[in-house]
Amino acid sequence: MATTILRIPVVLHLRGRSRSGHYLDIQQGLFPHPVKIGLRATGHPEHEVEAINSARIAGKTEEEIRALVVKLESARKTANQQPLSKGALK
Repeated sequence: MATTILRIPVVLHLRGRSRSGHYLDIQQGLFPHPVKIGLRATGHPEHEVEAINSARIAGKTEEEIRALVVKLESARKTANQQPLSKGALK
């Protein structure tokens, strides 16, 4: 399963947030930290952006969203430990 990494302008558009508001959310634990995709480039996995937007739409509290952020970021670590299938290397 391929994961799409969205660059910051796209994430800001999807969230309807300003750049400063976006980084404030990250600082307050209300949005996952970006992932490095290059020496000077970062982005967010698309499924994480969708999960946070869905939680907001569902009316989740900030504490529930913080718990979701912790879950999403810890899932990154376990995903990195899974071996690649032979088909993924082609």
